[in-house]
This record gives sequence, C-alpha cells and structure tokens, in this order.
Amino acid sequence: MNFLAHLYLSGDSDELLLGNFIGDYVKGRKYLTFSAEVQKGILLHRAIDAYTDSHPLVKEAADFFRPHYGRYAGIVTDVILDHFLARYWRDYSVYSLREFAKHVHAVLLSNFFQLPIRVKGFLPFLIQHKRLESYARVEGIQQSLHIMAHRTSLPDKTNQAMDVLETNFELLHELFDRFFVEIICYVEQQHGVQMSQKPTL
Repeated sequence: MNFLAHLYLSGDSDELLLGNFIGDYVKGRKYLTFSAEVQKGILLHRAIDAYTDSHPLVKEAADFFRPHYGRYAGIVTDVILDHFLARYWRDYSVYSLREFAKHVHAVLLSNFFQLPIRVKGFLPFLIQHKRLESYARVEGIQQSLHIMAHRTSLPDKTNQAMDVLETNFELLHELFDRFFVEIICYVEQQHGVQMSQKPTL
C-alpha cells in the first residue's frame, strides 16, 4: 500500500499513524527506539505490506501492469490503490480527504524530530503540494509515478500505466473495493485497530 492507505488504516491513534507513516524508513530492530504505540504502528506497516503483497485480488490488479513494469508492477499497483481510496474517499470516511490530510500534517509536524532523516526531507514537499489530496486526481497519480521513476529504479512507463488504468478502470476499481473491505477487517480483527472514521453502511 502507498502513503494514504497506510495512514487511513492506522485508525484513530495518532501514534499508530506516525509509526505506520515512517514504517518504510525504519529498518530491522531500529523500531525499538520508539515509544510502544509508535512501534505498533511500524509493525502494523510491515504487516499491511505483507498482507497486501500476498493478496490474490492485489496480484490480479498487478497483472494489468506487469507487461509494462515486470517485477515493479506491485509498486505501481500500490499507487493505483491509493488513487481509488482518494477518489472514493467518502465511501470510507466520515471526514473529507482535506480534513484528514490536514490532521495527518499536524501529527507529523508535531512529531517532526522523531521522523527519520529521509522523511524529514520530503515532508515539506508532501505538505506544500498536498500530495495526499492529489492522489484523487489522475494527474496526481501520474505525477507521483513520474517522480518515482526519476528517483528510484521504477521504469518510466507512466503513460502506459495511465492507459492501463483508463482502459480497465471499472475492473480495477472493483478489485480495490473488494480488497479494501478485507484489509479493513484484517487490521481491526488481527491488530486491534479502531476505525471509527469509517462510515456506517
């Protein structure tokens, strides 16, 4: 999962949210230097990634991008999943995406000195450019993939990814909806996350 989904799946705990956000940047047993609740967030991040990467619905979605991205298809799929969460945010939260993003920014800024160095480096950009909110737009996803292609080993096949998304939009959206219901149940039941922000269906 990408940033937005990890943050959403942190539920109501700000410390859990902090740990979940920095999870990729805290390696090995370094998580033990943080408070107990932040540790839980870091371990939750790892559990969410493992659950997502092994889930058949996510693998099915990744297959659409595999011809262009090969072994990197899962990375692109993570970004696409964030797009569906952001675009259909009101299906999953009683708060607006802007309200949620502002809360996330406030939590991260108030804990700035706890953040790993790499997170400190990109956090101002994430806030200034409203990156979390930008995921709701195709242009925002396109920009994210372009940035990743220039800063990581991700192939620069963004145009092809956008074509795949447009051509298979409804099917990918359906796969996301089915998967996200399951991962919400997973974090609630297996990790005790309280998800009061989700709407009552």
